[in-house]
Amino acid sequence: MTAIYIGISGWRYAPWRGDFYPKGLTQKNELHFASRAISSIEINGSFYSLQTPERYANWYADTPKGFVFSVKAPRYITHIRRLKDIEKPLANFFASGIFELKEKLGPILWQFPPSFRYNPESFEAFLALLPHDTAAALACAKGCEPRMEGHSLLKIDRKRPLRHAVEIRHKSFVDPGFVALLRRYKVALVIADTAGKWPYCEDLSADFVYMRLHGDEKLYASGYSDSAIERWSKRIECWSRGGQAPDANLITPRKPRARRSRAVYCYFDNDIKVRAPYDARHLIHQLGLEHGLQATPGKPGMSDDKPNDDRETTP
Repeated sequence: MTAIYIGISGWRYAPWRGDFYPKGLTQKNELHFASRAISSIEINGSFYSLQTPERYANWYADTPKGFVFSVKAPRYITHIRRLKDIEKPLANFFASGIFELKEKLGPILWQFPPSFRYNPESFEAFLALLPHDTAAALACAKGCEPRMEGHSLLKIDRKRPLRHAVEIRHKSFVDPGFVALLRRYKVALVIADTAGKWPYCEDLSADFVYMRLHGDEKLYASGYSDSAIERWSKRIECWSRGGQAPDANLITPRKPRARRSRAVYCYFDNDIKVRAPYDARHLIHQLGLEHGLQATPGKPGMSDDKPNDDRETTP
């Protein structure tokens, strides 16, 4: 199998303290702990506001060799500007310090709100702006606004590939033309398990697979059972070998370009009940990917036997 990264979306959650995080562990050491229990983390603070080069550099230093971060792109671009006049915001994002992650920089996640409808022209214009290596991202970053002076990083350690993934939440995206567009620009369609709330599609459109598991029964809350973890592990094994599940839920019957392998990035986002880190560990165990990771408290394989609540967020 090729590279498989299993992790969590974010790592700073108060309910995790004294549970996944050992009692007494200081907040500043939480990333150090989490990054040795799983192989990847999706940074979501970058969704709410631009981070700084110092923060990215600290995150790089706190994590072990081989660890990978995915970075959630700013909601200012996807939710507020809604892809209108985004050249400067895009430059500001790439200038904000993500180059400090160096070889630990994984895919960039672009999540769109449930109210955002698919428009082929505007969406292709957006995809055409996305850089596919760090050299191109640096060229984009150099167009940042003057306000970024003193809060930016306009250099890279070397040219590296840059991947992008798109998470959609409006049914208008269930359009074969959308998948064809993603394939043309080599952007992944996020396979998002949202307890049936938003479209679930497994079309492969890039040389990697990006998964977000928000909960299969209750959004952001329910844990994944042993059988669910086994099902996901089989799918991941299939995708990593370049294949597709025979029962895949697809937008288009047109097959993607044949590949011998695909990298897989999988993030659990069912954090309300402190399920995400344990489900990630359970899936890591199921795939036999524990080598080099530390043991964690609790029982990663434990099914969710706690009552769910109705709290929902938009991480």
